[in-house]
This record gives sequence, structure tokens and C-alpha cells, in this order.
Amino acid sequence: MGPPKKFKKYDSKPSGERSGKKKKVEEDITIDLVDDDNTDNVGVPVAATQDAEKNDQVPEDEFGAKDYRSQMTLKPDNTSRPLWVAPNGHIFLEAFSPVYKHAHDFLIAIAEPVCRPQHIHEYKLTAYSLYAAVSVGLQTMDIIEYLQRLSKCSVPAGIIEFIQLCTLSYGKVKLVLKHNRYLVESKHVEVLQKLLKDPVIQQCRLRRDGDDDLFASAVPNKPNTATASKPVEEKPLSNDTVPEDISQFYQQLDKDDEEDEATDLATNTAVAFEVDPDKIEVIQKRCIELEHPLLAEYDFRNDSVNPDINIDLKPTAVLRPYQEKSLRKMFGNGRARSGVIVLPCGAGKSLVGVTAVCTVRKRALVLCNSGVSVEQWKQQFKCWSTADDSMICRFTSEAKDKPMGAGILITTYNMITHGQRRSWEAEQTMKWLQAQEWGLVVLDEVHTIPAKMFRRVLTIVHSHAKLGLTATLLREDDKIADLNFLIGPKLYEANWLELQAAGYIARVQCAEVWCPMTPEFYREYLIQKINKKMLLYVMNPSKFRACQFLVKYHEKRGDKTIVFSDNVFALRHYAVKMNKPYIYGPTSQSERIQILQNFKFNPKVNTIFVSKVADTSFDLPEANVLIQISSHGGSRRQEAQRLGRILRAKKGALAEEYNAFFYTLVSQDTLEMAYSRKRQRFLVNQGYSYKVITELKGMDTEPELFYGTREEQGMLLQQVLAASESECEEEREAGGAGARRGAGSLASLAGADDALYLEHRRQHNKHPLFKNESESASGVPEWAIVELQGLVQMKKEATAGPTVIGDLHYYQRNRHPVLVLGHHILNGKEVKLEQPMAVIEKVDIDGKLEYKIKAIVKKKLLFKSRPKPIISHEESERGLGACGVRQACSALLLRHWRAPALLRLCRCPRRQRCDTRAPSDRLVELNNRAYFQFCTPVTKWPECTLSDTPLIVDTQYDRMNPDEIEAMHHQNVALVPPNVTLNCLCRYPNYWRWNSTQGSISKYQCGSMPLCKSGDFCGNVNYELNALYQWCLCPRQHMCAHGGGVTRLYISELLYRGRGWRAYCQPIYQEYDYYYDEN
Repeated sequence: MGPPKKFKKYDSKPSGERSGKKKKVEEDITIDLVDDDNTDNVGVPVAATQDAEKNDQVPEDEFGAKDYRSQMTLKPDNTSRPLWVAPNGHIFLEAFSPVYKHAHDFLIAIAEPVCRPQHIHEYKLTAYSLYAAVSVGLQTMDIIEYLQRLSKCSVPAGIIEFIQLCTLSYGKVKLVLKHNRYLVESKHVEVLQKLLKDPVIQQCRLRRDGDDDLFASAVPNKPNTATASKPVEEKPLSNDTVPEDISQFYQQLDKDDEEDEATDLATNTAVAFEVDPDKIEVIQKRCIELEHPLLAEYDFRNDSVNPDINIDLKPTAVLRPYQEKSLRKMFGNGRARSGVIVLPCGAGKSLVGVTAVCTVRKRALVLCNSGVSVEQWKQQFKCWSTADDSMICRFTSEAKDKPMGAGILITTYNMITHGQRRSWEAEQTMKWLQAQEWGLVVLDEVHTIPAKMFRRVLTIVHSHAKLGLTATLLREDDKIADLNFLIGPKLYEANWLELQAAGYIARVQCAEVWCPMTPEFYREYLIQKINKKMLLYVMNPSKFRACQFLVKYHEKRGDKTIVFSDNVFALRHYAVKMNKPYIYGPTSQSERIQILQNFKFNPKVNTIFVSKVADTSFDLPEANVLIQISSHGGSRRQEAQRLGRILRAKKGALAEEYNAFFYTLVSQDTLEMAYSRKRQRFLVNQGYSYKVITELKGMDTEPELFYGTREEQGMLLQQVLAASESECEEEREAGGAGARRGAGSLASLAGADDALYLEHRRQHNKHPLFKNESESASGVPEWAIVELQGLVQMKKEATAGPTVIGDLHYYQRNRHPVLVLGHHILNGKEVKLEQPMAVIEKVDIDGKLEYKIKAIVKKKLLFKSRPKPIISHEESERGLGACGVRQACSALLLRHWRAPALLRLCRCPRRQRCDTRAPSDRLVELNNRAYFQFCTPVTKWPECTLSDTPLIVDTQYDRMNPDEIEAMHHQNVALVPPNVTLNCLCRYPNYWRWNSTQGSISKYQCGSMPLCKSGDFCGNVNYELNALYQWCLCPRQHMCAHGGGVTRLYISELLYRGRGWRAYCQPIYQEYDYYYDEN
């Protein structure tokens, strides 16, 4: 039958047109509110496109309220009935009604929960919720009749038509796997004949021996023992206030279900036709479009092809009532229905999955989203079932057990969908996995399946039944409906507040802590771009102090605390500053397990910092405090998943008292507050409430909190502003790396993208008269000593974990710490040196333990190998133009703890050479520790006056805009090297500056360099070559150095235009003892 006349026609515009305005708004904000990848839309039934809420034609008043009195006539005994059924498809349930329990179970089966606070629950009828109701055995007339009996008013005619439209055609066709053959099965012959008339389905049909007729498919009579444990019997309704028709109908409904089950088992004869296994996805899609979706069921008791596995539940495994109820929905008709079970975090989803495997007793595959989750699932199987290590096989990057003889394989989504080359061992395991006919596939955190990458799992793995488990059946990209045909309908969803009241999950106090932005941070927040804005409100000093105060407060109480941060820069800074362990993406599996074990059992480890990798599948029942400092936009799912880390029931705690605490730290007057409101919507709909805290009592009097002074806050602000673009972003998911746009440089355009040319020179023993005079008595250049003193700095405190020291990082490794250069030094790569340049030493001074730095710089480390990134290769130097009069042939740039960079500019005439070790009479010193090299001596050149134009630079990029430069960079087209001509010598401390009066940056003047104060901006640093262009002279005992990280600052300097660092005058710390070891 067609749709009722009362229904309005669904908007037929393409989805791109309907969502264009919203998409534009999101682009203007420049923050992605969607967690997961969008996928191509699959076919959906016409009924599924109908929305009861959109068919409501009731007029509204000026305030938006609707008057339903004309359509909803109250019944005389309405006070005894629990439901309000509105014409827009929303149903309201009184939680204090005597028949609440039965009405709740009925609504969970036919509708989607919208909001479930303490007294009134709101549900919504949708096409897919009614589809799920039919899949668990409810008939169309039963749904309508029971809804009429429970309702306080008459059920609107439009709702009845909507139910009939969505349920009459559902549940009539099933997809069954028997004897390794896929069958489309139905008791309605006319339905199969209708499907076979479709040309797409005809191509999917598999004919054997030329048989074009339908054949019978019968199921023998066997007793129903679906669940592993006996269900809990429900007490009959005996309350006098319950209407008699409701009580009689509920009992009759149970009786009819039992009779239908017995009839089905006795005479379950159907007709079927076989389909091609390679075209299962095609026929599923087509049947959905024809409004006859295929129900996936598995008759595991009559499966004689796949052998049983020897597994059963242990006697100690006692299922809770809601767990039994969810399993009865799955195994209610003697077969295993494919579908999704939704239980709160910490409510025992793993036990439901283990029980399902023990019930089916066929080969099972468990899919998780992390290696830690794989280990936890293995422990759950060993804890609740009779399975041992020989029956369980793990398949992860860290652990690859031999699958032969195993009945249960546990792996991750990434291992199955990995598209690159595998090791031989992994390749053999994948071949074995694809060759198996799996009885049951358990998909943990099933809400990730609609993602484009993970949904490939369903085409790689062949299974009879699928069970999805999740706590949050929602996504921000509206792809959660895809689970209805990828996995199956929702079989059961529990009520969070009911489980909390029963003591099955913890009683949580949710709080939102408002942290005011400091003036300096808020000033930068108003002018920075969006990525830097996000980092600024995450690194807000007030938020840091609030986090530190809460950590200390709960540690004194003996609580176990988890601190979440999506931003890795903030995660590492918070953790290192507070001296706490942390886990994020690059953390190895063994290190993760070690940190988690210490957190669980070590009383000295009460706080850990984690990134989004711990959002799901991290089993930490000991944790009872969660602090969130950074999150992924407005993701409701992430908020609920993180709350689930502390939802496990606490031992010895009273159910009526708060025994867990969830804090969200939010920077006031920032975009973070809007995101926080959006994130809280799901938990608020579950009945949770958030307490707003504007002031933490006792924080102002806490003496040991960091960033209490403006000087400390200023240094923190410099680090944040100097952070690179990648550091401003949130942690990327595995496989989620993408392309990045960036400004090009002259060296890149010339084909020398950070290329390193190694030049090995044998060191001969020289006579003392011919040794380098610039070296100190210890054999180390003086500039190296100064730079070491200026870069290395350390606080006088214990170093239990990794200690970040300025530009350098010290990691505790075995006996001595190994120095790692800052990631900004070598373009994002951390390079470990075999021999440390500095070590940490404990010194006992008058009974007080202090930590000092001992520098160890070796000559061979500085001089043995000198890489030279150059503009053109040695053999291609002939392609350069000939050097003119007083034209520089190369630029030699000295860099911090890196080999000098040599930029070749032109080719010297015959019998002259532009050597890397040119004599001093051919070098012109610049203020930024760089030299221009010439083909002929420059000692007789005149010195510059203030009116002279000593330096002229003619570059190709000066005549181009940034877009043209970037286009050439992507096309790998080299730019012509610049033409640098000197008319006179500009002696230090004067410096080269462009002629601002003429508006040209190609002509430079020679002028005196101004003085700057400590902490002032003193110059820009070339991102590609790490060379400094100094603007002012720093005070004594200071040096001009950058703090690391790539900013979006676009600089135009001598020989360079592009991204760069901001350098500041930083003090040289001389309070430590330095010595230099020659050995």
C-alpha cells in the first residue's frame, strides 16, 4: 500500500543541496564538527525516508507550541495509562506508572529513545525502529493494539498508517547461510516471485543444474535453548490501578509469542532461492530499495557443516537481568539474529559477547579497535568461559598467534582492512581468516563500522551472524542508520539511570569547570587563526592550574584519575610539567600495558594522561575521576565514551552517593564553551545533569601550582605561539593522515628539499701551529659552547619521567639519558644520537639533592661529518649563470647544532673556485652567523655609509606572488637562484635591512642594530634552513633563539621568503657546571 494522504512528500532534493547551507557555515567556522569519514549513500527503502514528525500538520501559536487537543482525545481512565502518543511520532512515558516496566520494554522494541530523565521519558517512532520491532517477532496489529491500550488518548490515525507502512513489508524475507550456500528465504511465495522479477536480483541468483524453480527449505523441530542461562521470570501484573485490558493483553501477548515459537519450530517450511556469495551486498542493497530488506538469521543448531567448538560459560558467570533480556532478543526464535545491542560503558558488554559465542558454539571472530582491547577481550574469554589459550588466537601488530586449531580469533579493524604489504606470517593468517566460514562475528564499538575504511571488514569476512556492541549508537555524520543493513537492527538498549539506581554502574557527578582566560592569552586568541585559537584555549594557564589542583586534590583522597586531551602538544606539556605518565598514538603496545598495569595496581601511580586512543575499549575499573582538558569539537559520542571510563561499579560504594567524578575544563568566552554544550546533549538526554563550577575553593591558596606569575604565563604563551601547525591540530587516527598545504622556499623549488649531501674528510694529525685558532683549549669551537649554554636549561627538580628542556629532550634510558633533538630541528623527525651531548647528574649540596647538567661535546660529533644542503648539485653547477662583478657565488649559513647550509648562487670563472672552505678574505660576514662567499678577495672593498645601497638582491620570487611560488613548488619546477651583488662592506654590528623608503625589499641599506630587552622579539628564523635574521642586539648573557615549532608567520628576508620561527632574547643559564670530555 502507498503512503497515507496525510503524509507530505519527502524532500527530493539531493543531499548536497539540502545540506549546502549548513556545510557553508561549517566551512566558515573552519572547524570540522564531524568525527568520521563520510561515505557514499546506500539505497534505503521508501518507507525509511518517511518521517512521522515531518507529517505533523498541527498549527503552531506565536511561541511555537502546538495544540493537539483536536486530535488527541483523553480516555476516561487516562490516569492509569502511562503513554502519550503525539501525531508527530513522539511518545512520552511516565516513569512513575505502575506498568512502567512493561511499557518501557515495549517502547524500547518499537521506538528510539530521545530523552530519559527521572520522571518523563521521550521516544520517537522511526522507520528503522519499527523495522527492528518486526525483526524481533512483533506483528503489525500487535504493535498498534498494544499502543492503543497503553495510551492515555486515542492514537492518531496518521501514526497507525505510519506503523502499517513501515512494518507490513518488513520481516518477510530472510538471508540464511545453510551448508555454505546463501539462500533468500521466505514463507510468502508471492514476495519471492516479486523479487525474482527484478533484473538486478536475477543477475544475483545462482542456478544449479538448470533449476529455475523455488525449492522448499524446512527447519526440523528442536527445543528452544537460545540463551546460556535461564531467563528471569516476570511477575504478573497485580496492581489494582492497572487497567484490566492492559493486563489481559500483556498476558495474551506472551502466550501468543510462545505459541508462534512452537508453531515455527514444528512446521517452519519456507521457499527459497540461492544467490551468488560474491553478490550478497548487491542483493541486500536492491532488496532494501524494493522495501523488502533481508533479515539475517543463523540456524546454528542445525548447521552440520561447521564443527562445534568446545566452549561454555563457567558456573561463576552470572548474567544480570538486562544482559539476559538483550540475549533473549538475539536468540528468541531459536536462531541467532544479527543486530546491535546497546549497553552503557561498564555495564558488561563483553560478557554479553562471550555468552553469545558460548551459545552459538561455532567458530567466532571478535573485532576491536585497538591492541589493548584485544588483550582485554582475551582476558574476558578466559575469565567467563572455559576457553583457554589454545582456543584463542590474537592477530595484531604486536601479537600474532598461530590460528590453526583456534576456535576464537580476536583482532582489530585496522588489521583486517590494512591495504598495504604485509609480512609473510600476517599474510598467511589473513588467507586462513578469509577461507573460514565464521559462525558469529562480534563487532566491538560497532558505531565505527559505517566509516568508509572499517565497513570493508564486512566484505572481507564471511559470517553467518553479526553482533554489534556499543554504548553510544550515534555519530555526528548521520551514518548510524547504515548499521541497519550493514549489521542488523537494534535489538536492545538499556536505560543508564535505571542501571545506576540498581548499582550496576557507578553514580557519577558531572561538572563543568569554567576557567577564565588570562589577558595575554585572550589577546592572542582574538587575533589568531582557528587552529592556534584551539591551542590557546587548551593551554590556558587558568585551565592548567585548575587541572593541577584537581589532580592533587583527588590524589590526596586516594582516587585514581584519568586526564584526557585530544591535543598531543597539550597532553605532553601537561603530563611532563606535572611529572605524570602519558599514553598517545605512538606509544608502543608494551609501554601502554606497563603504564596501565601500574595505574591499576601501583599505589604510587594514581594519575595518567591519555589522548583519544583511550576513548574506547580501555578497561580501567579502578578509575573513578576523569578530567577532560581537550576534546574533539562537539562530539557527543566521545563525551559518552569518556564518561564510560569511570562508569564501572565501584566496590564497597553506596548506590545513593556519588562515587565517581567527571570534570570538563572549559576556557570562558571561547569557542570551547559552545562545543561543550553540544557534547553534553547525549548525556543530558540520558538523565545526567552538569554542575557548573566557576571557582574551585582552595585553588588560590595552593602554593605549588604552576603558571601563577605573569613571567611564567608569558613563557608559556611564547611556547604556544611558536608551536607548529601540526602541533596545533588534534591527534590523527590511524590511517587518517592527509595532504597538507604549505608555503614553498627557494631551496625546495630548486630541487633540494632538505637534501643532505654527506662529505667525509679524513682528519690528519696537524702541527700545533696549523690548528684552527677558533677552537678553545678543549678542542670545541667557542660558538658551540655558547649555543650549548644558551639552549640547555633545566629546573632543579626530580626527573621521574621525560623532561623537556628548552630545545632539547632528555629521555631516561637504562643508565644514562639519551638526548633527542627537538622535532622542529629536523622537520618533524626525532633523531636519537648514540652518544649524548649532555647528561643529568645528581649533586648533594648540604643535604639538598639538586640536578645539574654536564655537557659532553666531542670533536668527531662536530667535525667528522658535515652534510650540505645545496641549491644545485655539484655536477649541475654548470647550469648556473656566471658570477658577475662583486656577485656572491654562495651563501654559507651556520645553524644551531647542525652542519652549515651552502646555497650556491652562481658559477665562478675559470681558475677560480667557490669552495666550501673558502679563505677568510673571500667571506663577508652577516649578522645572522652567515657569510657571503665571493670568487675574489673582498679585503680592498670600501666600507658602507648610511647613504649607500650596499646590497642588491634580484630574485625571481620577488616578482611572484605566494600562489605562483606554491604552484611551482608542487610542479617541482626550480627557481632561478638569486643574484646578490655587493657595492661595499657592511661591518658588524651594523646589519642589512631593506630600503623601506623606496618600498623595495630587493635593495638593502647598512644601519646600526638597535638594542632589545630580555624576552623581546629579536628576529625571524628560516624554517627550511634554521638560519636567523636578527633585528636587534640582545642584552648581555642573552642570545637570540627560537622556542621551536613552525608558526604561520610569513617572512620576507634576505634570500628567503616563506614560513619561519619567531626568535626571542633568551637568557644564557650559567648556574650549572659545564665540562667537555675529550675522550
